[in-house]
Amino acid sequence: MQSLAQSPTDPDFVQNPYPFYDRARAGGDLFFWQDYDLICATSHEAVHALLRDRRMGRECPPELTMPIPEHLAPFYALEANSMLEAEPPRHTRLRRLVTRSFTSARIVALAPQIRTLVRELIDAFPDEPFDLIPAFASRIPVTVICRLLGVPEQMADQFLAWSHDMVGMYQAGRTRAMEDAAAQAADEFASFIRAHIESRRSDPKCDLLSHLIAAEEEGDQLTTDELVSTCILLLNAGHEATVHSIGNAVKTLLEHDTRKITPDTVEECLRFDPPLHMFIRYAYEDFSAFGHDFKRGDRVGLLLAAAGRDPSTWSEPNRFDATREAVPHHAFGGGIHFCVGAPLARLEITLALEILFARCPGLQLAEPPSYADSYHFHGLARLMVNR
Repeated sequence: MQSLAQSPTDPDFVQNPYPFYDRARAGGDLFFWQDYDLICATSHEAVHALLRDRRMGRECPPELTMPIPEHLAPFYALEANSMLEAEPPRHTRLRRLVTRSFTSARIVALAPQIRTLVRELIDAFPDEPFDLIPAFASRIPVTVICRLLGVPEQMADQFLAWSHDMVGMYQAGRTRAMEDAAAQAADEFASFIRAHIESRRSDPKCDLLSHLIAAEEEGDQLTTDELVSTCILLLNAGHEATVHSIGNAVKTLLEHDTRKITPDTVEECLRFDPPLHMFIRYAYEDFSAFGHDFKRGDRVGLLLAAAGRDPSTWSEPNRFDATREAVPHHAFGGGIHFCVGAPLARLEITLALEILFARCPGLQLAEPPSYADSYHFHGLARLMVNR
């Protein structure tokens, strides 16, 4: 197994991590990333297999769990009840209760609202150069998830601020100041959602939150703490990943002079430049895979974006091809933790791109796009355009 050094905060890596992924993948399915002290999977085969391998999971083995620093207690209190951080049987229970409410029919029914929202945002575009991220990409998912959950849309900017502070916990090079901001955001966000849940208990509406409160299977329901964590997970994931997906896709399409949007085009955008690049798993037992002997407690980084550029799966993978026949990628993860909001994200991305390029056929870049220093995420800090 080769051992490589590459700072995830290096400016060249931030703007284009794919050459490093190619170098890492060329040495085999796995490599050791020195900067993270972490074994990482790069090939499509390895990432696909390890995402689904039940000898691995998201929860740290209990004997290896470190004490939670007092200043981070509010953040990890939410994590403790998060479906994303759970494993069976707890994960099975949480996901089953959530998916009973987060149905495909409920998502499809949002399409007319999403179309109207996208058109309204486009109508408000200024005539001079502007940043498409705050004007368009950020507004769509946060507004949609607010409406879906039944939380006040006028709180959208506050939700975005809380979300931004909380996901700082997953970014390379996080500081004590970022940790304090994440803990404060988690505390404030949880307090707001908890009060909103109590309001919905006494006055249910036709929204996802009311259905989550009522969701029941064999007498089991989500606890208040689980409801709080689930709502915040849906708001944060719906914002961060979908914002990056829309922004990255628009950048890619403009750079390749592509305006026609098909389902294959959307999947190619997600494969070519996905919003999340690394997903961490823990080994739950000793086992061998891809030429390596894993030990219980080993952490493994699954490089979702590297897997999407694997030449053994895609011909000329570093070339964007809007007509490429879609092959399953890992932009939404895989296995039991496959993103529960993937159908909604795909709907939002598809409608956003279709309507944007239909209403703004002359859209073009006003300056070279710039990615944010936010690894493990990969999204644009700015996307300046002319309509």
